[in-house]
Amino acid sequence: MRAPQSRAPAFLSTAALLAGLAGLAVAAEVRAAPAPAADATAGTLSVAAPAAGPGDDVGASCRTLVQGSVVTAHCQNPYPRTDRVRLHVECDRWWDVDTDSAPVEVGPADYAQVTARCWKEVRSAWITHEPAARGS
Repeated sequence: MRAPQSRAPAFLSTAALLAGLAGLAVAAEVRAAPAPAADATAGTLSVAAPAAGPGDDVGASCRTLVQGSVVTAHCQNPYPRTDRVRLHVECDRWWDVDTDSAPVEVGPADYAQVTARCWKEVRSAWITHEPAARGS
């Protein structure tokens, strides 16, 4: 007759392994998910122009619109200098490719529209500004 074997060591080692793997997955998600500046599911994200001091005449006024998986940025430049704007889109799914648009020049009193998309949900979208070189 065999002595009954305890299954407690096998159960404890399996539970410890699963708890460790769950901890790694949670830690990876927390590090990979930066806090978005605005709620992307609300439909519209507003992005302000960069802070300008007295006498500065740069920075197009932009707003972004999220419709499903498509993000559109509408920029208008009320200033006498050209502004380069770029649309940056961060997708919600880990396998979905985030996008950064090519710089688009928005001339004085001009308007530009930039569009990007994700395959699935959009996590966040924002605009960056860069003054164009003199003479542009």
